Amino acid sequence: MSRRLAALVALVVGAATIALAVAVAVSEFPRGLVLLGCVVVAAAAAWYGVLRRGISRIAGLTVAALALAGAVGLLIAGGTRFADLLVLVGLLVTLAAARATLAVHVDLPGASAPRQAVLFFNPRSGGGKAERFKVAAEARKRGIEPIQLKPGEDLETLVRGAVDRGADALAMAGGDGSQAIVAAIAAEVGLPYACVPAGTRNHFALDLGVDRDDVVGALDAFVDGGERVVDLAEVNGRVFVNNVSLGLYAEAVQRGEYRDAKLRTLLDTVPDVLGDEGGGKLDLRWTGPGGHAHHSGAMVLVSNNRYRLGRAIGSGTRPRIDDGLLGVTVVGQPSGRGDSGRGLQRPLREWSAPTFEVDADRPVAAGVDGEALMLDPPLTFRIRPSVLRVRIAPQHPGSSPSASVPEGMWAGVLELARIAFGSEPLPPTQPTTKES
Repeated sequence: MSRRLAALVALVVGAATIALAVAVAVSEFPRGLVLLGCVVVAAAAAWYGVLRRGISRIAGLTVAALALAGAVGLLIAGGTRFADLLVLVGLLVTLAAARATLAVHVDLPGASAPRQAVLFFNPRSGGGKAERFKVAAEARKRGIEPIQLKPGEDLETLVRGAVDRGADALAMAGGDGSQAIVAAIAAEVGLPYACVPAGTRNHFALDLGVDRDDVVGALDAFVDGGERVVDLAEVNGRVFVNNVSLGLYAEAVQRGEYRDAKLRTLLDTVPDVLGDEGGGKLDLRWTGPGGHAHHSGAMVLVSNNRYRLGRAIGSGTRPRIDDGLLGVTVVGQPSGRGDSGRGLQRPLREWSAPTFEVDADRPVAAGVDGEALMLDPPLTFRIRPSVLRVRIAPQHPGSSPSASVPEGMWAGVLELARIAFGSEPLPPTQPTTKES
């Protein structure tokens, strides 16, 4: 489907879906209002329950279950009409067409192939992706030396050893924690780096513009790939490629039982950290963008460039990874606790800054690119702009899936209209390339 046709489908189907949804809502009044009330009660009662233990938790979750059952009952009593199904289908078609329209492929400037490229791979990452896709054999076919990370070996030592032996390019097939180690050394010594998506989620690969479904194809980055330059970030001198999470999630992943019972461990952590019995355990202090001092918060997320959150398209990705700024997101605690009694101004705050500092009275639990660590305060975050030369295979996108997605709904509609009616579309966010 061409971009112009996809844009037309998104606009036409989207407009028809909105009109139909309004008609259905009017014809169903007041059932829809009562349904919304049940959902709100269920959410509030569930939140009350997870913050507590014992009888209070049971009571809260019971009320939530009853309210949710009432919402389901209203849906069943009203019947699932053909019009309701059309609204759902129309929404899905609109989103799919909009994604297809706004997806881009960036032709990165070509770069000469390295003579002595080295690939490090963790055979255990991503459920054994490196073994399943035979990345070692595929690397040899492309003239890349594969080095396996064995149990008990230190990845940083292996990488520095390869550099000392004359490696002129470094690649990593593994999770994002391992990617950060190799990327940090590549940036330090000025060598090109390639990200091979052989981990579980491969968030860094996605935002770089690497096709996460093409593990073997990512090796072509050192054959005929293009080059772009991106940022890295660090906390207390430790490099991370994605983000550092503080607060509820970070406290949960510290617990030994988290690996085998993630949801139960997370629920048990909520009252310990955020509930009344938490006793101020979560006491993180920072200064907001307006210069005011704050403390606590359910979660603080500091990222290597800003994440796009809460959007229908591209949510959870970074439009740019070469903007030269940290992304900071703070999720407020319930009941407005914290902030020296002033209460959080908003449940969710987001801003960007070149540096950020979090202080505390005790070591802070942190999830650094998904790895559970304890960090000594103060936690000093800073961006390291334009330090990493990244090679990307020519058949891969070359930029984030949200790089060309406008901010805001109306801006998105206008962009779809420009493409649909033949006007020149707005240029996507262009990745930074190395100046010669």
